[in-house]
Parts: sequence; C-alpha cells; structure tokens
Amino acid sequence: MNKQSLHIETPLIESLSLAQKVKGRVWLKMEALQPTGSFKLRGIGWACQKYFSEGAKRFISSSGGNAGIAVAYSGRKLGVPVTVIVPQSTTTRAIEAIRQENAEVIIKGETWQESHSYSQDLTGPNSVYIHPFDNPLLWSGHATIIDEIRKSKLIPDAVVLSVGGGGLLCGIIEGLYRNNFSNVPILAVETEGADSLSLSLRAGRHMEIDGIKSIATSLGAKKVAKAAYDWCHKHEVVSHVVSDIEAVDSCLKFSIDHRLLVEPACGAALASLYDPAEFLKEKECILIIVCGGAGVTMSQLEAWKQKLDA
Repeated sequence: MNKQSLHIETPLIESLSLAQKVKGRVWLKMEALQPTGSFKLRGIGWACQKYFSEGAKRFISSSGGNAGIAVAYSGRKLGVPVTVIVPQSTTTRAIEAIRQENAEVIIKGETWQESHSYSQDLTGPNSVYIHPFDNPLLWSGHATIIDEIRKSKLIPDAVVLSVGGGGLLCGIIEGLYRNNFSNVPILAVETEGADSLSLSLRAGRHMEIDGIKSIATSLGAKKVAKAAYDWCHKHEVVSHVVSDIEAVDSCLKFSIDHRLLVEPACGAALASLYDPAEFLKEKECILIIVCGGAGVTMSQLEAWKQKLDA
C-alpha cells in the first residue's frame, strides 16, 4: 500500500473483559474506527485508487451497506461519481451514510444478489464495478490489517473474524502468508441463516444457500467467494456458527465493555468469545478483527434483542 491510502491504521487494543472468558490474552483490531466504520475501506479504497489511476470515470457498487459506504467515500475523496445499488433489507442508516458521501443510491431487489445482478446492467465503458468481496485487489487491501499486526510485534496464535462473502477471510489469510504467519489458524464465524461457508464445508463443495434468514444482513451473501472456500482446504480455517441473538447480545455487551457500537455481523465474531468457542479456550494470544459496521443504532439493536427474545 502507498502513503496515500484512503484507510487509516487502526488501534490494537487488549480486551480484559473478553480475556476473562478464555485462558489467554485477547486483542481487538479496531476496524470499526475506519473513516467509513468498517474494514471494507481498506480493500475498496485500494481498488478504487487503482481503477482511478487507470482512467475510471465512475464507480458502480452493489452492497448491503458497508461496501457501498466505502465505495462512496473513496469516490468522494478521488472526485469520481458513485452509484450504489442496495437491497431492500439495507438499513435506513446505511443508505443515509452512502448519500452523505454524495453517492447516488438505487434500491433494487430483496437480496444482495438481486442488487448485484442489476448493477451489471449499469456498468458502461468508462465505469468500473467494485465488487463488495470477490476481487483480489480487495484482498490485498484487507491484508494490510496483518501488516499492521506484524508492525506491532504481536504474534497471535489464532485470528477470529466474521464471514459474509469471504473477502475479509481471503485478505487476512493473504496477510498472514506475506508476514510469515502462515501457521496461524482462523476461526471463521457466521450467523445461522447466513452460513454459506459452513454449509459448503459440511457438504464438501462450494454451495449457495437458499436465502438469507439472519438479521446480520451485511453477512448476507448466499455464496462465499470461491477463493474463500478454496483457502479452507489450504489453510487451517475452523468454521463456527452462532445465532442471531448471540450476535446481538454480543454487540450490546461490547458497547458496554468497549464503548463502541458494531453491527450483528461483527457481533458474530465477538460472540465466539463472549460464549467461548471450544477452539479458542486454550489459545494464548487471540486476535479478533472488530470489523465494525455503520448501519446500526443502539435502538435498533435493542429492538432486535426484544424481537429475538420473544
């Protein structure tokens, strides 16, 4: 990455509250503090800079929220107009955040896949489609998370992250390999109803789920990137699935413990520590990617909790 990267270097914070749940120490990579509220800016910013340098005149994106915000932010910073197609499930807060970056928003389809299909019709000769997770440029950008971990001198013996489309998973593994951490395993966490990676691994083939039945809509890809599925057969990736209520409860607990609001998609990874996954109980140094999410409010989290408890 060059010195003009659109993302920032985020804090690495030790979590004493989460460390009480396991044997070892727990470290939080605070991607929720990126200018757009999530890790997405790393890869998307890098990709947008690359395409801009090659003459792109417009960026097109399809997103349930965070990727669209990252494309809109990148476009504003680079002076490139942006159109983001979002599904109907996208939160009002996420749509407002995209529009605040001066991007055009089109609401199309019930799922991200439908928005993605529609976006292909809008991409012309001078415009570039920025995929929210399935692009090697994005993975190289996301890998800078591990570059920063290496710079900090921290040596994790496990990395915990949430999986939606698999872009973060691909990026973190790329970062592990380019920083000589190739022996560090990953706990890949999904929510029930958005667990396409878990389903594929159990079936032994790259599969698509029928639909998204989780409130963690930013984990809402019916099929993970093929590269993410393939990595699970070349690197130690342990699949872990949590419920929506566990994800939401973890967001609420995290807001108290660390005074930061994150989406249920991020809460999924946190849930694997609040109610420790067996895989993590004996680890000495656990790194959690606090991937963030800009499309949620405290009142919305509380409403989800009330509904799920009922």
